[in-house]
Order: sequence, then C-alpha cells, then structure tokens
Amino acid sequence: MTFAMETSGKYQAQAQMLANRVKKRFKHLYKRFTKQNLEVFRLYDWDIPEIRAVVDWYAGHLVVGEYARKQSTSDWLPLMGKAVAQALDVPQANLHLKIRKAGIKDGARYRRIDTKNKKIPMWERDLQFLVNPSDYVDTGLFSDHRDTRTMVRQMARGKNFLNLYCYTGAFTCYAAKGGAASTLSVDRSETAITWVKENLDLNKLSAPCHTQVQMDTFDFLKKAVRLKHRYDLAVVDPPSYSTTRMDNKHFDIARDYPFLLNQVFTLMRPGSTVFFSTNHQNFDLAENKLDAADIKEITRETIPEDYVSKKKQIHRCWRITCREY
Repeated sequence: MTFAMETSGKYQAQAQMLANRVKKRFKHLYKRFTKQNLEVFRLYDWDIPEIRAVVDWYAGHLVVGEYARKQSTSDWLPLMGKAVAQALDVPQANLHLKIRKAGIKDGARYRRIDTKNKKIPMWERDLQFLVNPSDYVDTGLFSDHRDTRTMVRQMARGKNFLNLYCYTGAFTCYAAKGGAASTLSVDRSETAITWVKENLDLNKLSAPCHTQVQMDTFDFLKKAVRLKHRYDLAVVDPPSYSTTRMDNKHFDIARDYPFLLNQVFTLMRPGSTVFFSTNHQNFDLAENKLDAADIKEITRETIPEDYVSKKKQIHRCWRITCREY
C-alpha cells in the first residue's frame, strides 16, 4: 500500500468518525437549544485527539475549522467539512472552512480571508446578531459568552456600561436590552465599530445614549481618565496578543493585564463591577497585582454546556468588585 493510499484511508476513517460524533451531538442539542431560541452553538471541539477540528452550527450553516499544525495537508479539512455537511444535510454553499492558528505569531487570525461581505442575522434568545461566516476566521459572535452576556444584562438597568475590546458589540446589546442608562463601546477596528452599530440597529436599540469610539484601548483609557469618565459596569475581554499598526506596540494579556485592569478601575464608581475574561490557555491571574475590593472567578458559571470540554476551557472569567473609597 502506498503512503498516499494509507493517508487517504486514514482521512476517510477520521471523516466518518467526525461526522458520526457531530450528528449525535446535534441530535442531543438542537431541540433544546431551539426552544431557547439559540441558533448558534458548538458541535465539536477536538474531542477526538487525532481529529484537530472545531465545528459550529449557525442556523443551517456550518463553520468547520482546522487547528493548523506543520503536518496539516490541504485535503484534510475539505474532507472533514464535506462529511459533516452530508451528515447534517447542509448544502455545500452553507459550508465554511477555516484554518485556525494559535499563539503570538497568529497575525492572520484577524485578517480578511474572503470578500463575500455577507452578514446573516442569527438569534440568541431574544436578540439578533449579524454573523459573517466567510470573510474572517471569527464570525462576529462568540457564543461561548452567551451566559456571561445574560449576567451583564441582569445587572445593567440604570447603569453606565463600558465595553472595552467590544468587537461586534454583543455585550453592548445585552446591556442596552437590560436597560442600561448608557453604553460606550470601544474598539480600534473600524469594521468592528460599524458592526456594533448594525447590531444595535438590528435589535432596535440604537439611541444617543449608546455610543461607540474607534480607538486603541490604552489610548482611550488615558483620555477617559483625563476627562474623568465614570462607569458602573464594564466588560474587558481583550485578545491574548495584539500589535498596534501605528506605533508597533505589543500587547500580551499574560504580562499586561494588571496595568490594563487597574487603569479600568480608575474609571469605575465605588462598588461597581468589572467582568474580565480571556481565552489565553495558560493564563494565571495574580490577585495581589490588582487594586480591587473583591475578585471572584466565575468561569464555570459562564461556560455553556456545548463548550464544556475535558481538554481545555474555552475561556476564563472573573467578576471583580471595585473598591469603595
């Protein structure tokens, strides 16, 4: 048997295993999530050691990603995607394949990989969010934080809410829906800020009290401290790594989180709440480096069942209470 034939046979077996696993998982989750009006959820995340894939359901669309490594071959991901799509009767046009890279050298993650410019509304309970399954590795909605967003909504009434690294504004929409007195969403990406506005419009939440700022977070914090901004509730969910184009500044969450969070705390009213989250897989939070009254890890409470994994935690999350001065 040639190496090519051996590899082909192995890939076919893996594709069938993945398809079987995803079909079983879909059957387990779909009816229950439909009752909750959840159209976006995870079906598979590297559960089988040799199948380094992630599969997400988007209301009849499938996003299938491969965790890339040096041994990856170009025919593996299309084969996995085809098998999963056939198992769930998803047409080829609704199958979206992505290569996922990890680590500090992951410069390609946030770059455009296609130009279809097609955003599709997806329900998450009683809110809708626009997703773009084709053009970027990330689609515009991180559904692993849907329960964290509910926590924010429950606390938002009458509050001035700050959303740093806001991405497409899902937390902002939840806070606005929860009756926040105001929201301010900050992101350095013009694309993200436009997306926030579209999501607010989609949910009929646009109002002068819900504003957006396109700016680097640290530049914003410096300006906000000077202007004496004050907030009652905040979400800080930064990328693990980033580099600013203008001055080539490097951000590393493992190194820079104390400075970042302590700067945020200076904007918060006494006794207010900050939700801090990271998906960095080797993150260690040292409480003694943070000037806060109380720090409670709430990771378990914020990870939905479709993201629970023995292999890794999709994110970690803390609820931080600011000091009473």
